[in-house]
Amino acid sequence: MSNRTLFLLLFAALLAARLCHTGILWAEESLPLAVAQQVERGQVIYRDLWFDKPPLLSLVCLLWGARDGWILRLAGTLYSLLACAIAWMFARDLWGEREGRIAAALLGFFFIFDIPASVTPLAADPLMLAPHLAAVWLAHRRRAFGSGVCAGIAFLINAKGAIAATVCVIWFPAGIVLFAAGFAAVNGVALGWLWWAGALGAYYQQVWQWGRVYAAVTFLADPVRNGAVRTLNWAGFHGALVAGAAMALRDRKLRVQWVAWLALSFGAVALGWRFFPRYFFQILPALVLLGARGLAVMPARYARVAALLLLIPLVRFGPRYVLLAAGQSTQWADTAMDRDSHAAARLTKQLARPGDSLFVWGFRPDIYVYAGLPSGARFLDSQPLTGVPADRHLTQSAPVAPELAAAHRAELIRAAPTFVIDGLGPYNPNLAITRYPDLKQWLAQYREAGRSAQTIVYRRE
Repeated sequence: MSNRTLFLLLFAALLAARLCHTGILWAEESLPLAVAQQVERGQVIYRDLWFDKPPLLSLVCLLWGARDGWILRLAGTLYSLLACAIAWMFARDLWGEREGRIAAALLGFFFIFDIPASVTPLAADPLMLAPHLAAVWLAHRRRAFGSGVCAGIAFLINAKGAIAATVCVIWFPAGIVLFAAGFAAVNGVALGWLWWAGALGAYYQQVWQWGRVYAAVTFLADPVRNGAVRTLNWAGFHGALVAGAAMALRDRKLRVQWVAWLALSFGAVALGWRFFPRYFFQILPALVLLGARGLAVMPARYARVAALLLLIPLVRFGPRYVLLAAGQSTQWADTAMDRDSHAAARLTKQLARPGDSLFVWGFRPDIYVYAGLPSGARFLDSQPLTGVPADRHLTQSAPVAPELAAAHRAELIRAAPTFVIDGLGPYNPNLAITRYPDLKQWLAQYREAGRSAQTIVYRRE
């Protein structure tokens, strides 16, 4: 198979898989998209909009007009194809054309046949994969400045880009000065723009102070056991990569740099003791390359057995695409909230008039995207207002930052959005917007205008 044929097949498969998700917004992609839409309306990230992730995660959405639907899925397809191309070039430089093709095919496969909420969205962890991979590849090629630039881009997408930067220094320690210059150049431009826009202090507070609070407190009763179980589950679904990597690491010449890359990446997965499936994108670049090498050099009979392990994710996730394409996903539990967001947005659009604005209580930023209304407050979700992170607020109510949340609620009552939508209270009554005494007088200006299954729509009198 020629390289052209391989990449045409990858493009077709990736596009077909992502177009099946055209009518769905997954949680991790909805907030960056909603923030980008508000930026298009003239607001400044951090200064005018609360966003607790690095800036490029949201601002990259402006490349396709911050739109959802088919154009979002096409953007995801092109990005995934870019990552496959980098994996191909990296593996080809390391070992040869055969390993390059296997690496590209493996990465493309796992961009399709994995947990849909993790692989489909252009969210922080998958979006960091391409610059992470490119940074280490350029370090391998002794192009330290370019490696630093790519690591800097990764860092502006996901704070875990700092781990990728450390890997690059290990791969090419002699280039540390030029690497640091490239990393600093990219981040210097970003920080300079934030300072010029009057958003630098807010950026520090939202991304770093809030991020530190979020990472410091896990919601799990037994995080070690949870981490072990989720790691073993992930390794089982990626058994072909694990088998190939084990074979490749028998070569002692590969061990130091590669083991360091794997160990640091796994450390990034473990940060915060949550082990969400999307966090494992940090380890996927190294494992794909090692897996490609191992599958290329192992005896044919073992390679066939390892390749059969790909049937595990294929059988598990493949039928979902058939059901999506046939429109038979209306009973899926993992898309229930998205369906309800569609319903709430339709109701709000029916009631809206030109100039109206919106505030959504809960982590339901997809409602902003579906409703197409401007934000009527600096906050696009209720995490900074309740102090309860979205990874637990459907079932738990204890705030991790109560003083900060109270200060933010005091700011909220100075806003006057036309619509207030409570998308959290129906799931967790303890965190309903009506349960906060300091919001009672402000909320008295609103009357219930309608409901969907899991949202309450209030309109300002």
